[in-house]
Amino acid sequence: MVRVKRWFWIIAFYGALLGLGWGVGHLLPDIAGLETSDGDDTGMPPMVWVTAVIYFLASAVPFVPGAEIGLGLMSTFGDQIAALVYITMVGALSLAYLAGRLCPPAVLARIFAAIHMQKASNLVARSAQMTLSERRDYLAAQFPNRLAPNLLRYRYLALGVALNIPGNSLIGGGGGLAMLAGMSRLYSLPGFLLTVLIAVAPIPFLVILLGYHP
Repeated sequence: MVRVKRWFWIIAFYGALLGLGWGVGHLLPDIAGLETSDGDDTGMPPMVWVTAVIYFLASAVPFVPGAEIGLGLMSTFGDQIAALVYITMVGALSLAYLAGRLCPPAVLARIFAAIHMQKASNLVARSAQMTLSERRDYLAAQFPNRLAPNLLRYRYLALGVALNIPGNSLIGGGGGLAMLAGMSRLYSLPGFLLTVLIAVAPIPFLVILLGYHP
C-alpha cells in the first residue's frame, strides 16, 4: 500500500509538471504576441524567434521542464516549429553544460539565488563542495543502484537516458543535468554535443516525419 501511494504521488507530480510545461508552452506564444497563423505562406510566425529565445533561456535553467515546454510549443505550432524546438533545446543544454564547465560555481549559485531559483542555487552550491569522485557518486546516485556501477563506463549513454526520463525535473531537469555534466568534468564537449544531438532528436523528428499540424 505504501509503495502504491508513493507511485501515485510520483505520477501525480509528474502529471502536474507535464501540465505546467504544456501550459507554459502554450502561454509563451501569447506572451511573445504570436498567432498560430498569420496568413504568411512561409508558415513561420513573424515573432516566433522571440518565443525561441525565451524557450532557450528557460530550458538552460535547472529544474525548468524544458522538454514539456517544447512539447507544448510543438502542439501549438506543429511541424513548422519542431526543427527550431530541437535546435533551441540542443543550444540550451549546451549553454548549461558550458556554464557548469567554465563559470565558477559560487557565481552560478549567487545568480540563481538572486533570481529566486533556490533549488538551482542549492544544487550548484552543493556540487561545488564535492570532490571529483563525490560528483561521480552523486551522478551515479541519480540512477537505480543496479545501474550505478556501469554509470561511468557508459556515462554518455546514461546521460542520454537521463535526459529522456519522464519527470527528470525532479533531479534538475535537462538544464540541471547538463550543468552537472559540465561541472563533473567527466564529459568532453564533443561527446556531450553528440549525446545531446541524439537524445533530443526523437520527438521533434517524429513530429516532422508525421507532418503534424494542430
